[in-house]
Amino acid sequence: MISPIEKQIVTLLQNSDKKAISLLYENYADALLGVIKKVIADDDTAQDVLQETFVKIWRYAKKYDASKAKLFTWLYRIAYNSAIDKIRSQKNKTNNEVQMETSTVYKVTSNELNQDVLDIKKHLSSLDTKYQIVINALFFEGMTQQEASDELEIPLGTIKSRLKIGLRELKKIYDPQ
Repeated sequence: MISPIEKQIVTLLQNSDKKAISLLYENYADALLGVIKKVIADDDTAQDVLQETFVKIWRYAKKYDASKAKLFTWLYRIAYNSAIDKIRSQKNKTNNEVQMETSTVYKVTSNELNQDVLDIKKHLSSLDTKYQIVINALFFEGMTQQEASDELEIPLGTIKSRLKIGLRELKKIYDPQ
């Protein structure tokens, strides 16, 4: 059974009423911080993830479906996934450090550079907007296909199709055979 405060929060969230955030914080912040701290030991990082969690809750509030999950379960998943994402991004940062002594970046001569690649943004602007948006999100903003689907509110299959078509159109520009 849904509590009156939970029902009020859901209604406020669905109506994009900012009072929902303060009610959520009052009622769920400690529990969500506990969820996050099971994944992340550092207090400052955990607090940052809690803030990111509330931003995601606000952003995706209209997607909450009470018939699929209780409010706390939905909040829990967002907090837990945010904590996992933070851990992964920290691991990726440490794993992707550049080893300067083995790098060949500064050994490239100007005739080895493909000049067409340098002006990809110009060529990208010649595509339909729907393809530009998807390619920009995936390649220039570093989103995964699922993140782009969520952020742009476009089905994942459509993201994949638009990427394929957009890349095919770019290939026609770069390799007009």
